Amino acid sequence: MASRGGLTATMARLAKLLPCLSVLFVSVPAFAQNAGTGSSPSVVGQIFDRIEPVTEAGIHGFFQLLDNQPIAFILLALTLGTFIGKFSVKTISLGSTAGTLLVGVVLSMIAQGAYGITYSIPGILSSFMLLLFMYALGLKVGPQFFSGLRKGGLAFIGIGVIVWALNWVICYFGAKLFDLAPGYATGLISGSYTITAILGVGQGAMASGAYVPPVGMTVEEVGANMAAAYAISYVLSTVGIILLIRYLPRIFGFDAKADAKLAEAEYSGGASHPVPGAPGALTMGASPYDLRAFSVTHPLFIGRTISQLAEDFPDVPILRIVRNQDVLDLSSDPKIAENDIVTVRANVHDLILKEGELIGPESDDQLARNVPLEVADIHIGSHQISGQTLEQLESHGTGGIEVQALFRAGNELPLGPKSDVRFGDVLRLTGTDAAIKAAAKQLGGHAILPTLKSEVLFLALAMLVGYLVGIITVTISGIPFALGTSAGVIMAGVLVSYLRSRNPGFGGPVHEGARSFLQDFGLNAFVAVLSANVGPKVISALGGETILWLALIGVVGALIPPLVAFWVGVKVFGLNSIISDGAATGGRNSTPGLNAIMEESKSSVAAVPYPVSYALTTVLALIGGYFSMILS
Repeated sequence: MASRGGLTATMARLAKLLPCLSVLFVSVPAFAQNAGTGSSPSVVGQIFDRIEPVTEAGIHGFFQLLDNQPIAFILLALTLGTFIGKFSVKTISLGSTAGTLLVGVVLSMIAQGAYGITYSIPGILSSFMLLLFMYALGLKVGPQFFSGLRKGGLAFIGIGVIVWALNWVICYFGAKLFDLAPGYATGLISGSYTITAILGVGQGAMASGAYVPPVGMTVEEVGANMAAAYAISYVLSTVGIILLIRYLPRIFGFDAKADAKLAEAEYSGGASHPVPGAPGALTMGASPYDLRAFSVTHPLFIGRTISQLAEDFPDVPILRIVRNQDVLDLSSDPKIAENDIVTVRANVHDLILKEGELIGPESDDQLARNVPLEVADIHIGSHQISGQTLEQLESHGTGGIEVQALFRAGNELPLGPKSDVRFGDVLRLTGTDAAIKAAAKQLGGHAILPTLKSEVLFLALAMLVGYLVGIITVTISGIPFALGTSAGVIMAGVLVSYLRSRNPGFGGPVHEGARSFLQDFGLNAFVAVLSANVGPKVISALGGETILWLALIGVVGALIPPLVAFWVGVKVFGLNSIISDGAATGGRNSTPGLNAIMEESKSSVAAVPYPVSYALTTVLALIGGYFSMILS
């Protein structure tokens, strides 16, 4: 009761103070003026000018806040969109990307329609986020990309052409069929393909005089038609394509996860380990090798040095000696004493059948067993050992090192005692830090160890080069052609990943957590900004029956082409369903769609064909947009 009374008294005192505080804040400008005129100075007046409310009150104030603080809009769209994307109805869900887009568009439409607030977030933010996504994706699929290009390059090109041609025919002749005014066809192609640059090509055709509006219609009216068609078809096709691409394999009776595993095995050449430099390469996996500790009682061990025992038992090296709860320094080559606890690392089969009976009873001493192990990739840089077999290298004493994998030119080789090691190969080893460094010195390289640090230098440099390559533009007959910044940056990631598979020291290891975060957050943040800017355009395009035809043509033009191309890829080209889906997604230029199929299949292998069809159809779509404007 005493504490309750104290709380009541405290609140009463605060209530008395509130009027004083309000007087203080209201009087701040006066204090500031007095300070400036030579009257008694006030510290408060020197620090504060005045305090104003952040926004209007109520719901109007909430939407005004999102307008004043774009970062709050992005974070809210990400939060709600990701939350909504997790819900599923009969195993069908929107996913985080489509959920974020939907939430963002709804918020921006409400702000525009109800309160006259038009959201406009600088496009540089969304562009940068998209480039982060593309680079992170390139790092993931780099080595598989060139393998996929050799195996299915023509099929990927064919799928891209099918998607582009069908989209152009549906949008152009659909606008003709419903007698839509000039500009709508080009806007439909741009929106249903989600390539904003097509609008620029259409505007360029009018600016250059290649297209002249009909009598009674101005250039501005044609441009408005393009923008309206673009806005309507863009929103609907973006949401629709995410769901279609995600469930295309299921629609045709394929198991996305099972087919993704088959595709991974096919495009990895049967390799069972991630290539050097790839995410997950330096992850300690399951191994037949294990650490065990034994209390020395056998007379064969007592009184002998570490080096002597290493010669007699090269397959079961001693990694640590604990004597009276002290760890001995092995570099001094100490002698083993009775009741010492020794830690060994070897194949569990050998430890159980041989050394357990030979050394003495097994010990669970934590000091003896707490020997940290690491995994590292080592690039062979010594010509002296080139040509030697793993058996010959291990004969010098492995120090508890296990060879996990052997790579040559980025490809995993079968592993066995007779496997030869050549200059330029990469060996993946597990063992203690000292043993790995000693092995690296013997192999003429240095150990690439796992790290939580991100390689910002290579990320920034590679993205810069890819971006600059992507903006290089060649104009032919008034039509600008460029690879595009997205394609340029993903190819930069592919190249870095490819080079790392040959030499893991190129830029250091890639931490999978950092790479995965860039991929997921980059794309969804891009979509959040996009939704804020597109929503108001949808509002301005609403009205009359024209919107119904725009919606119908836009959705059909967005979804039918990849559906047909997927079927052709599977039935005609004989592609794996996930690979065909990835090629169709690239042909549709849908990065959110690619992310959707990767989520559905729990694999990134769908990204292997994506850059091929993406780059091709980007060029074709610009050409098609130009001619749709001229012919309209």
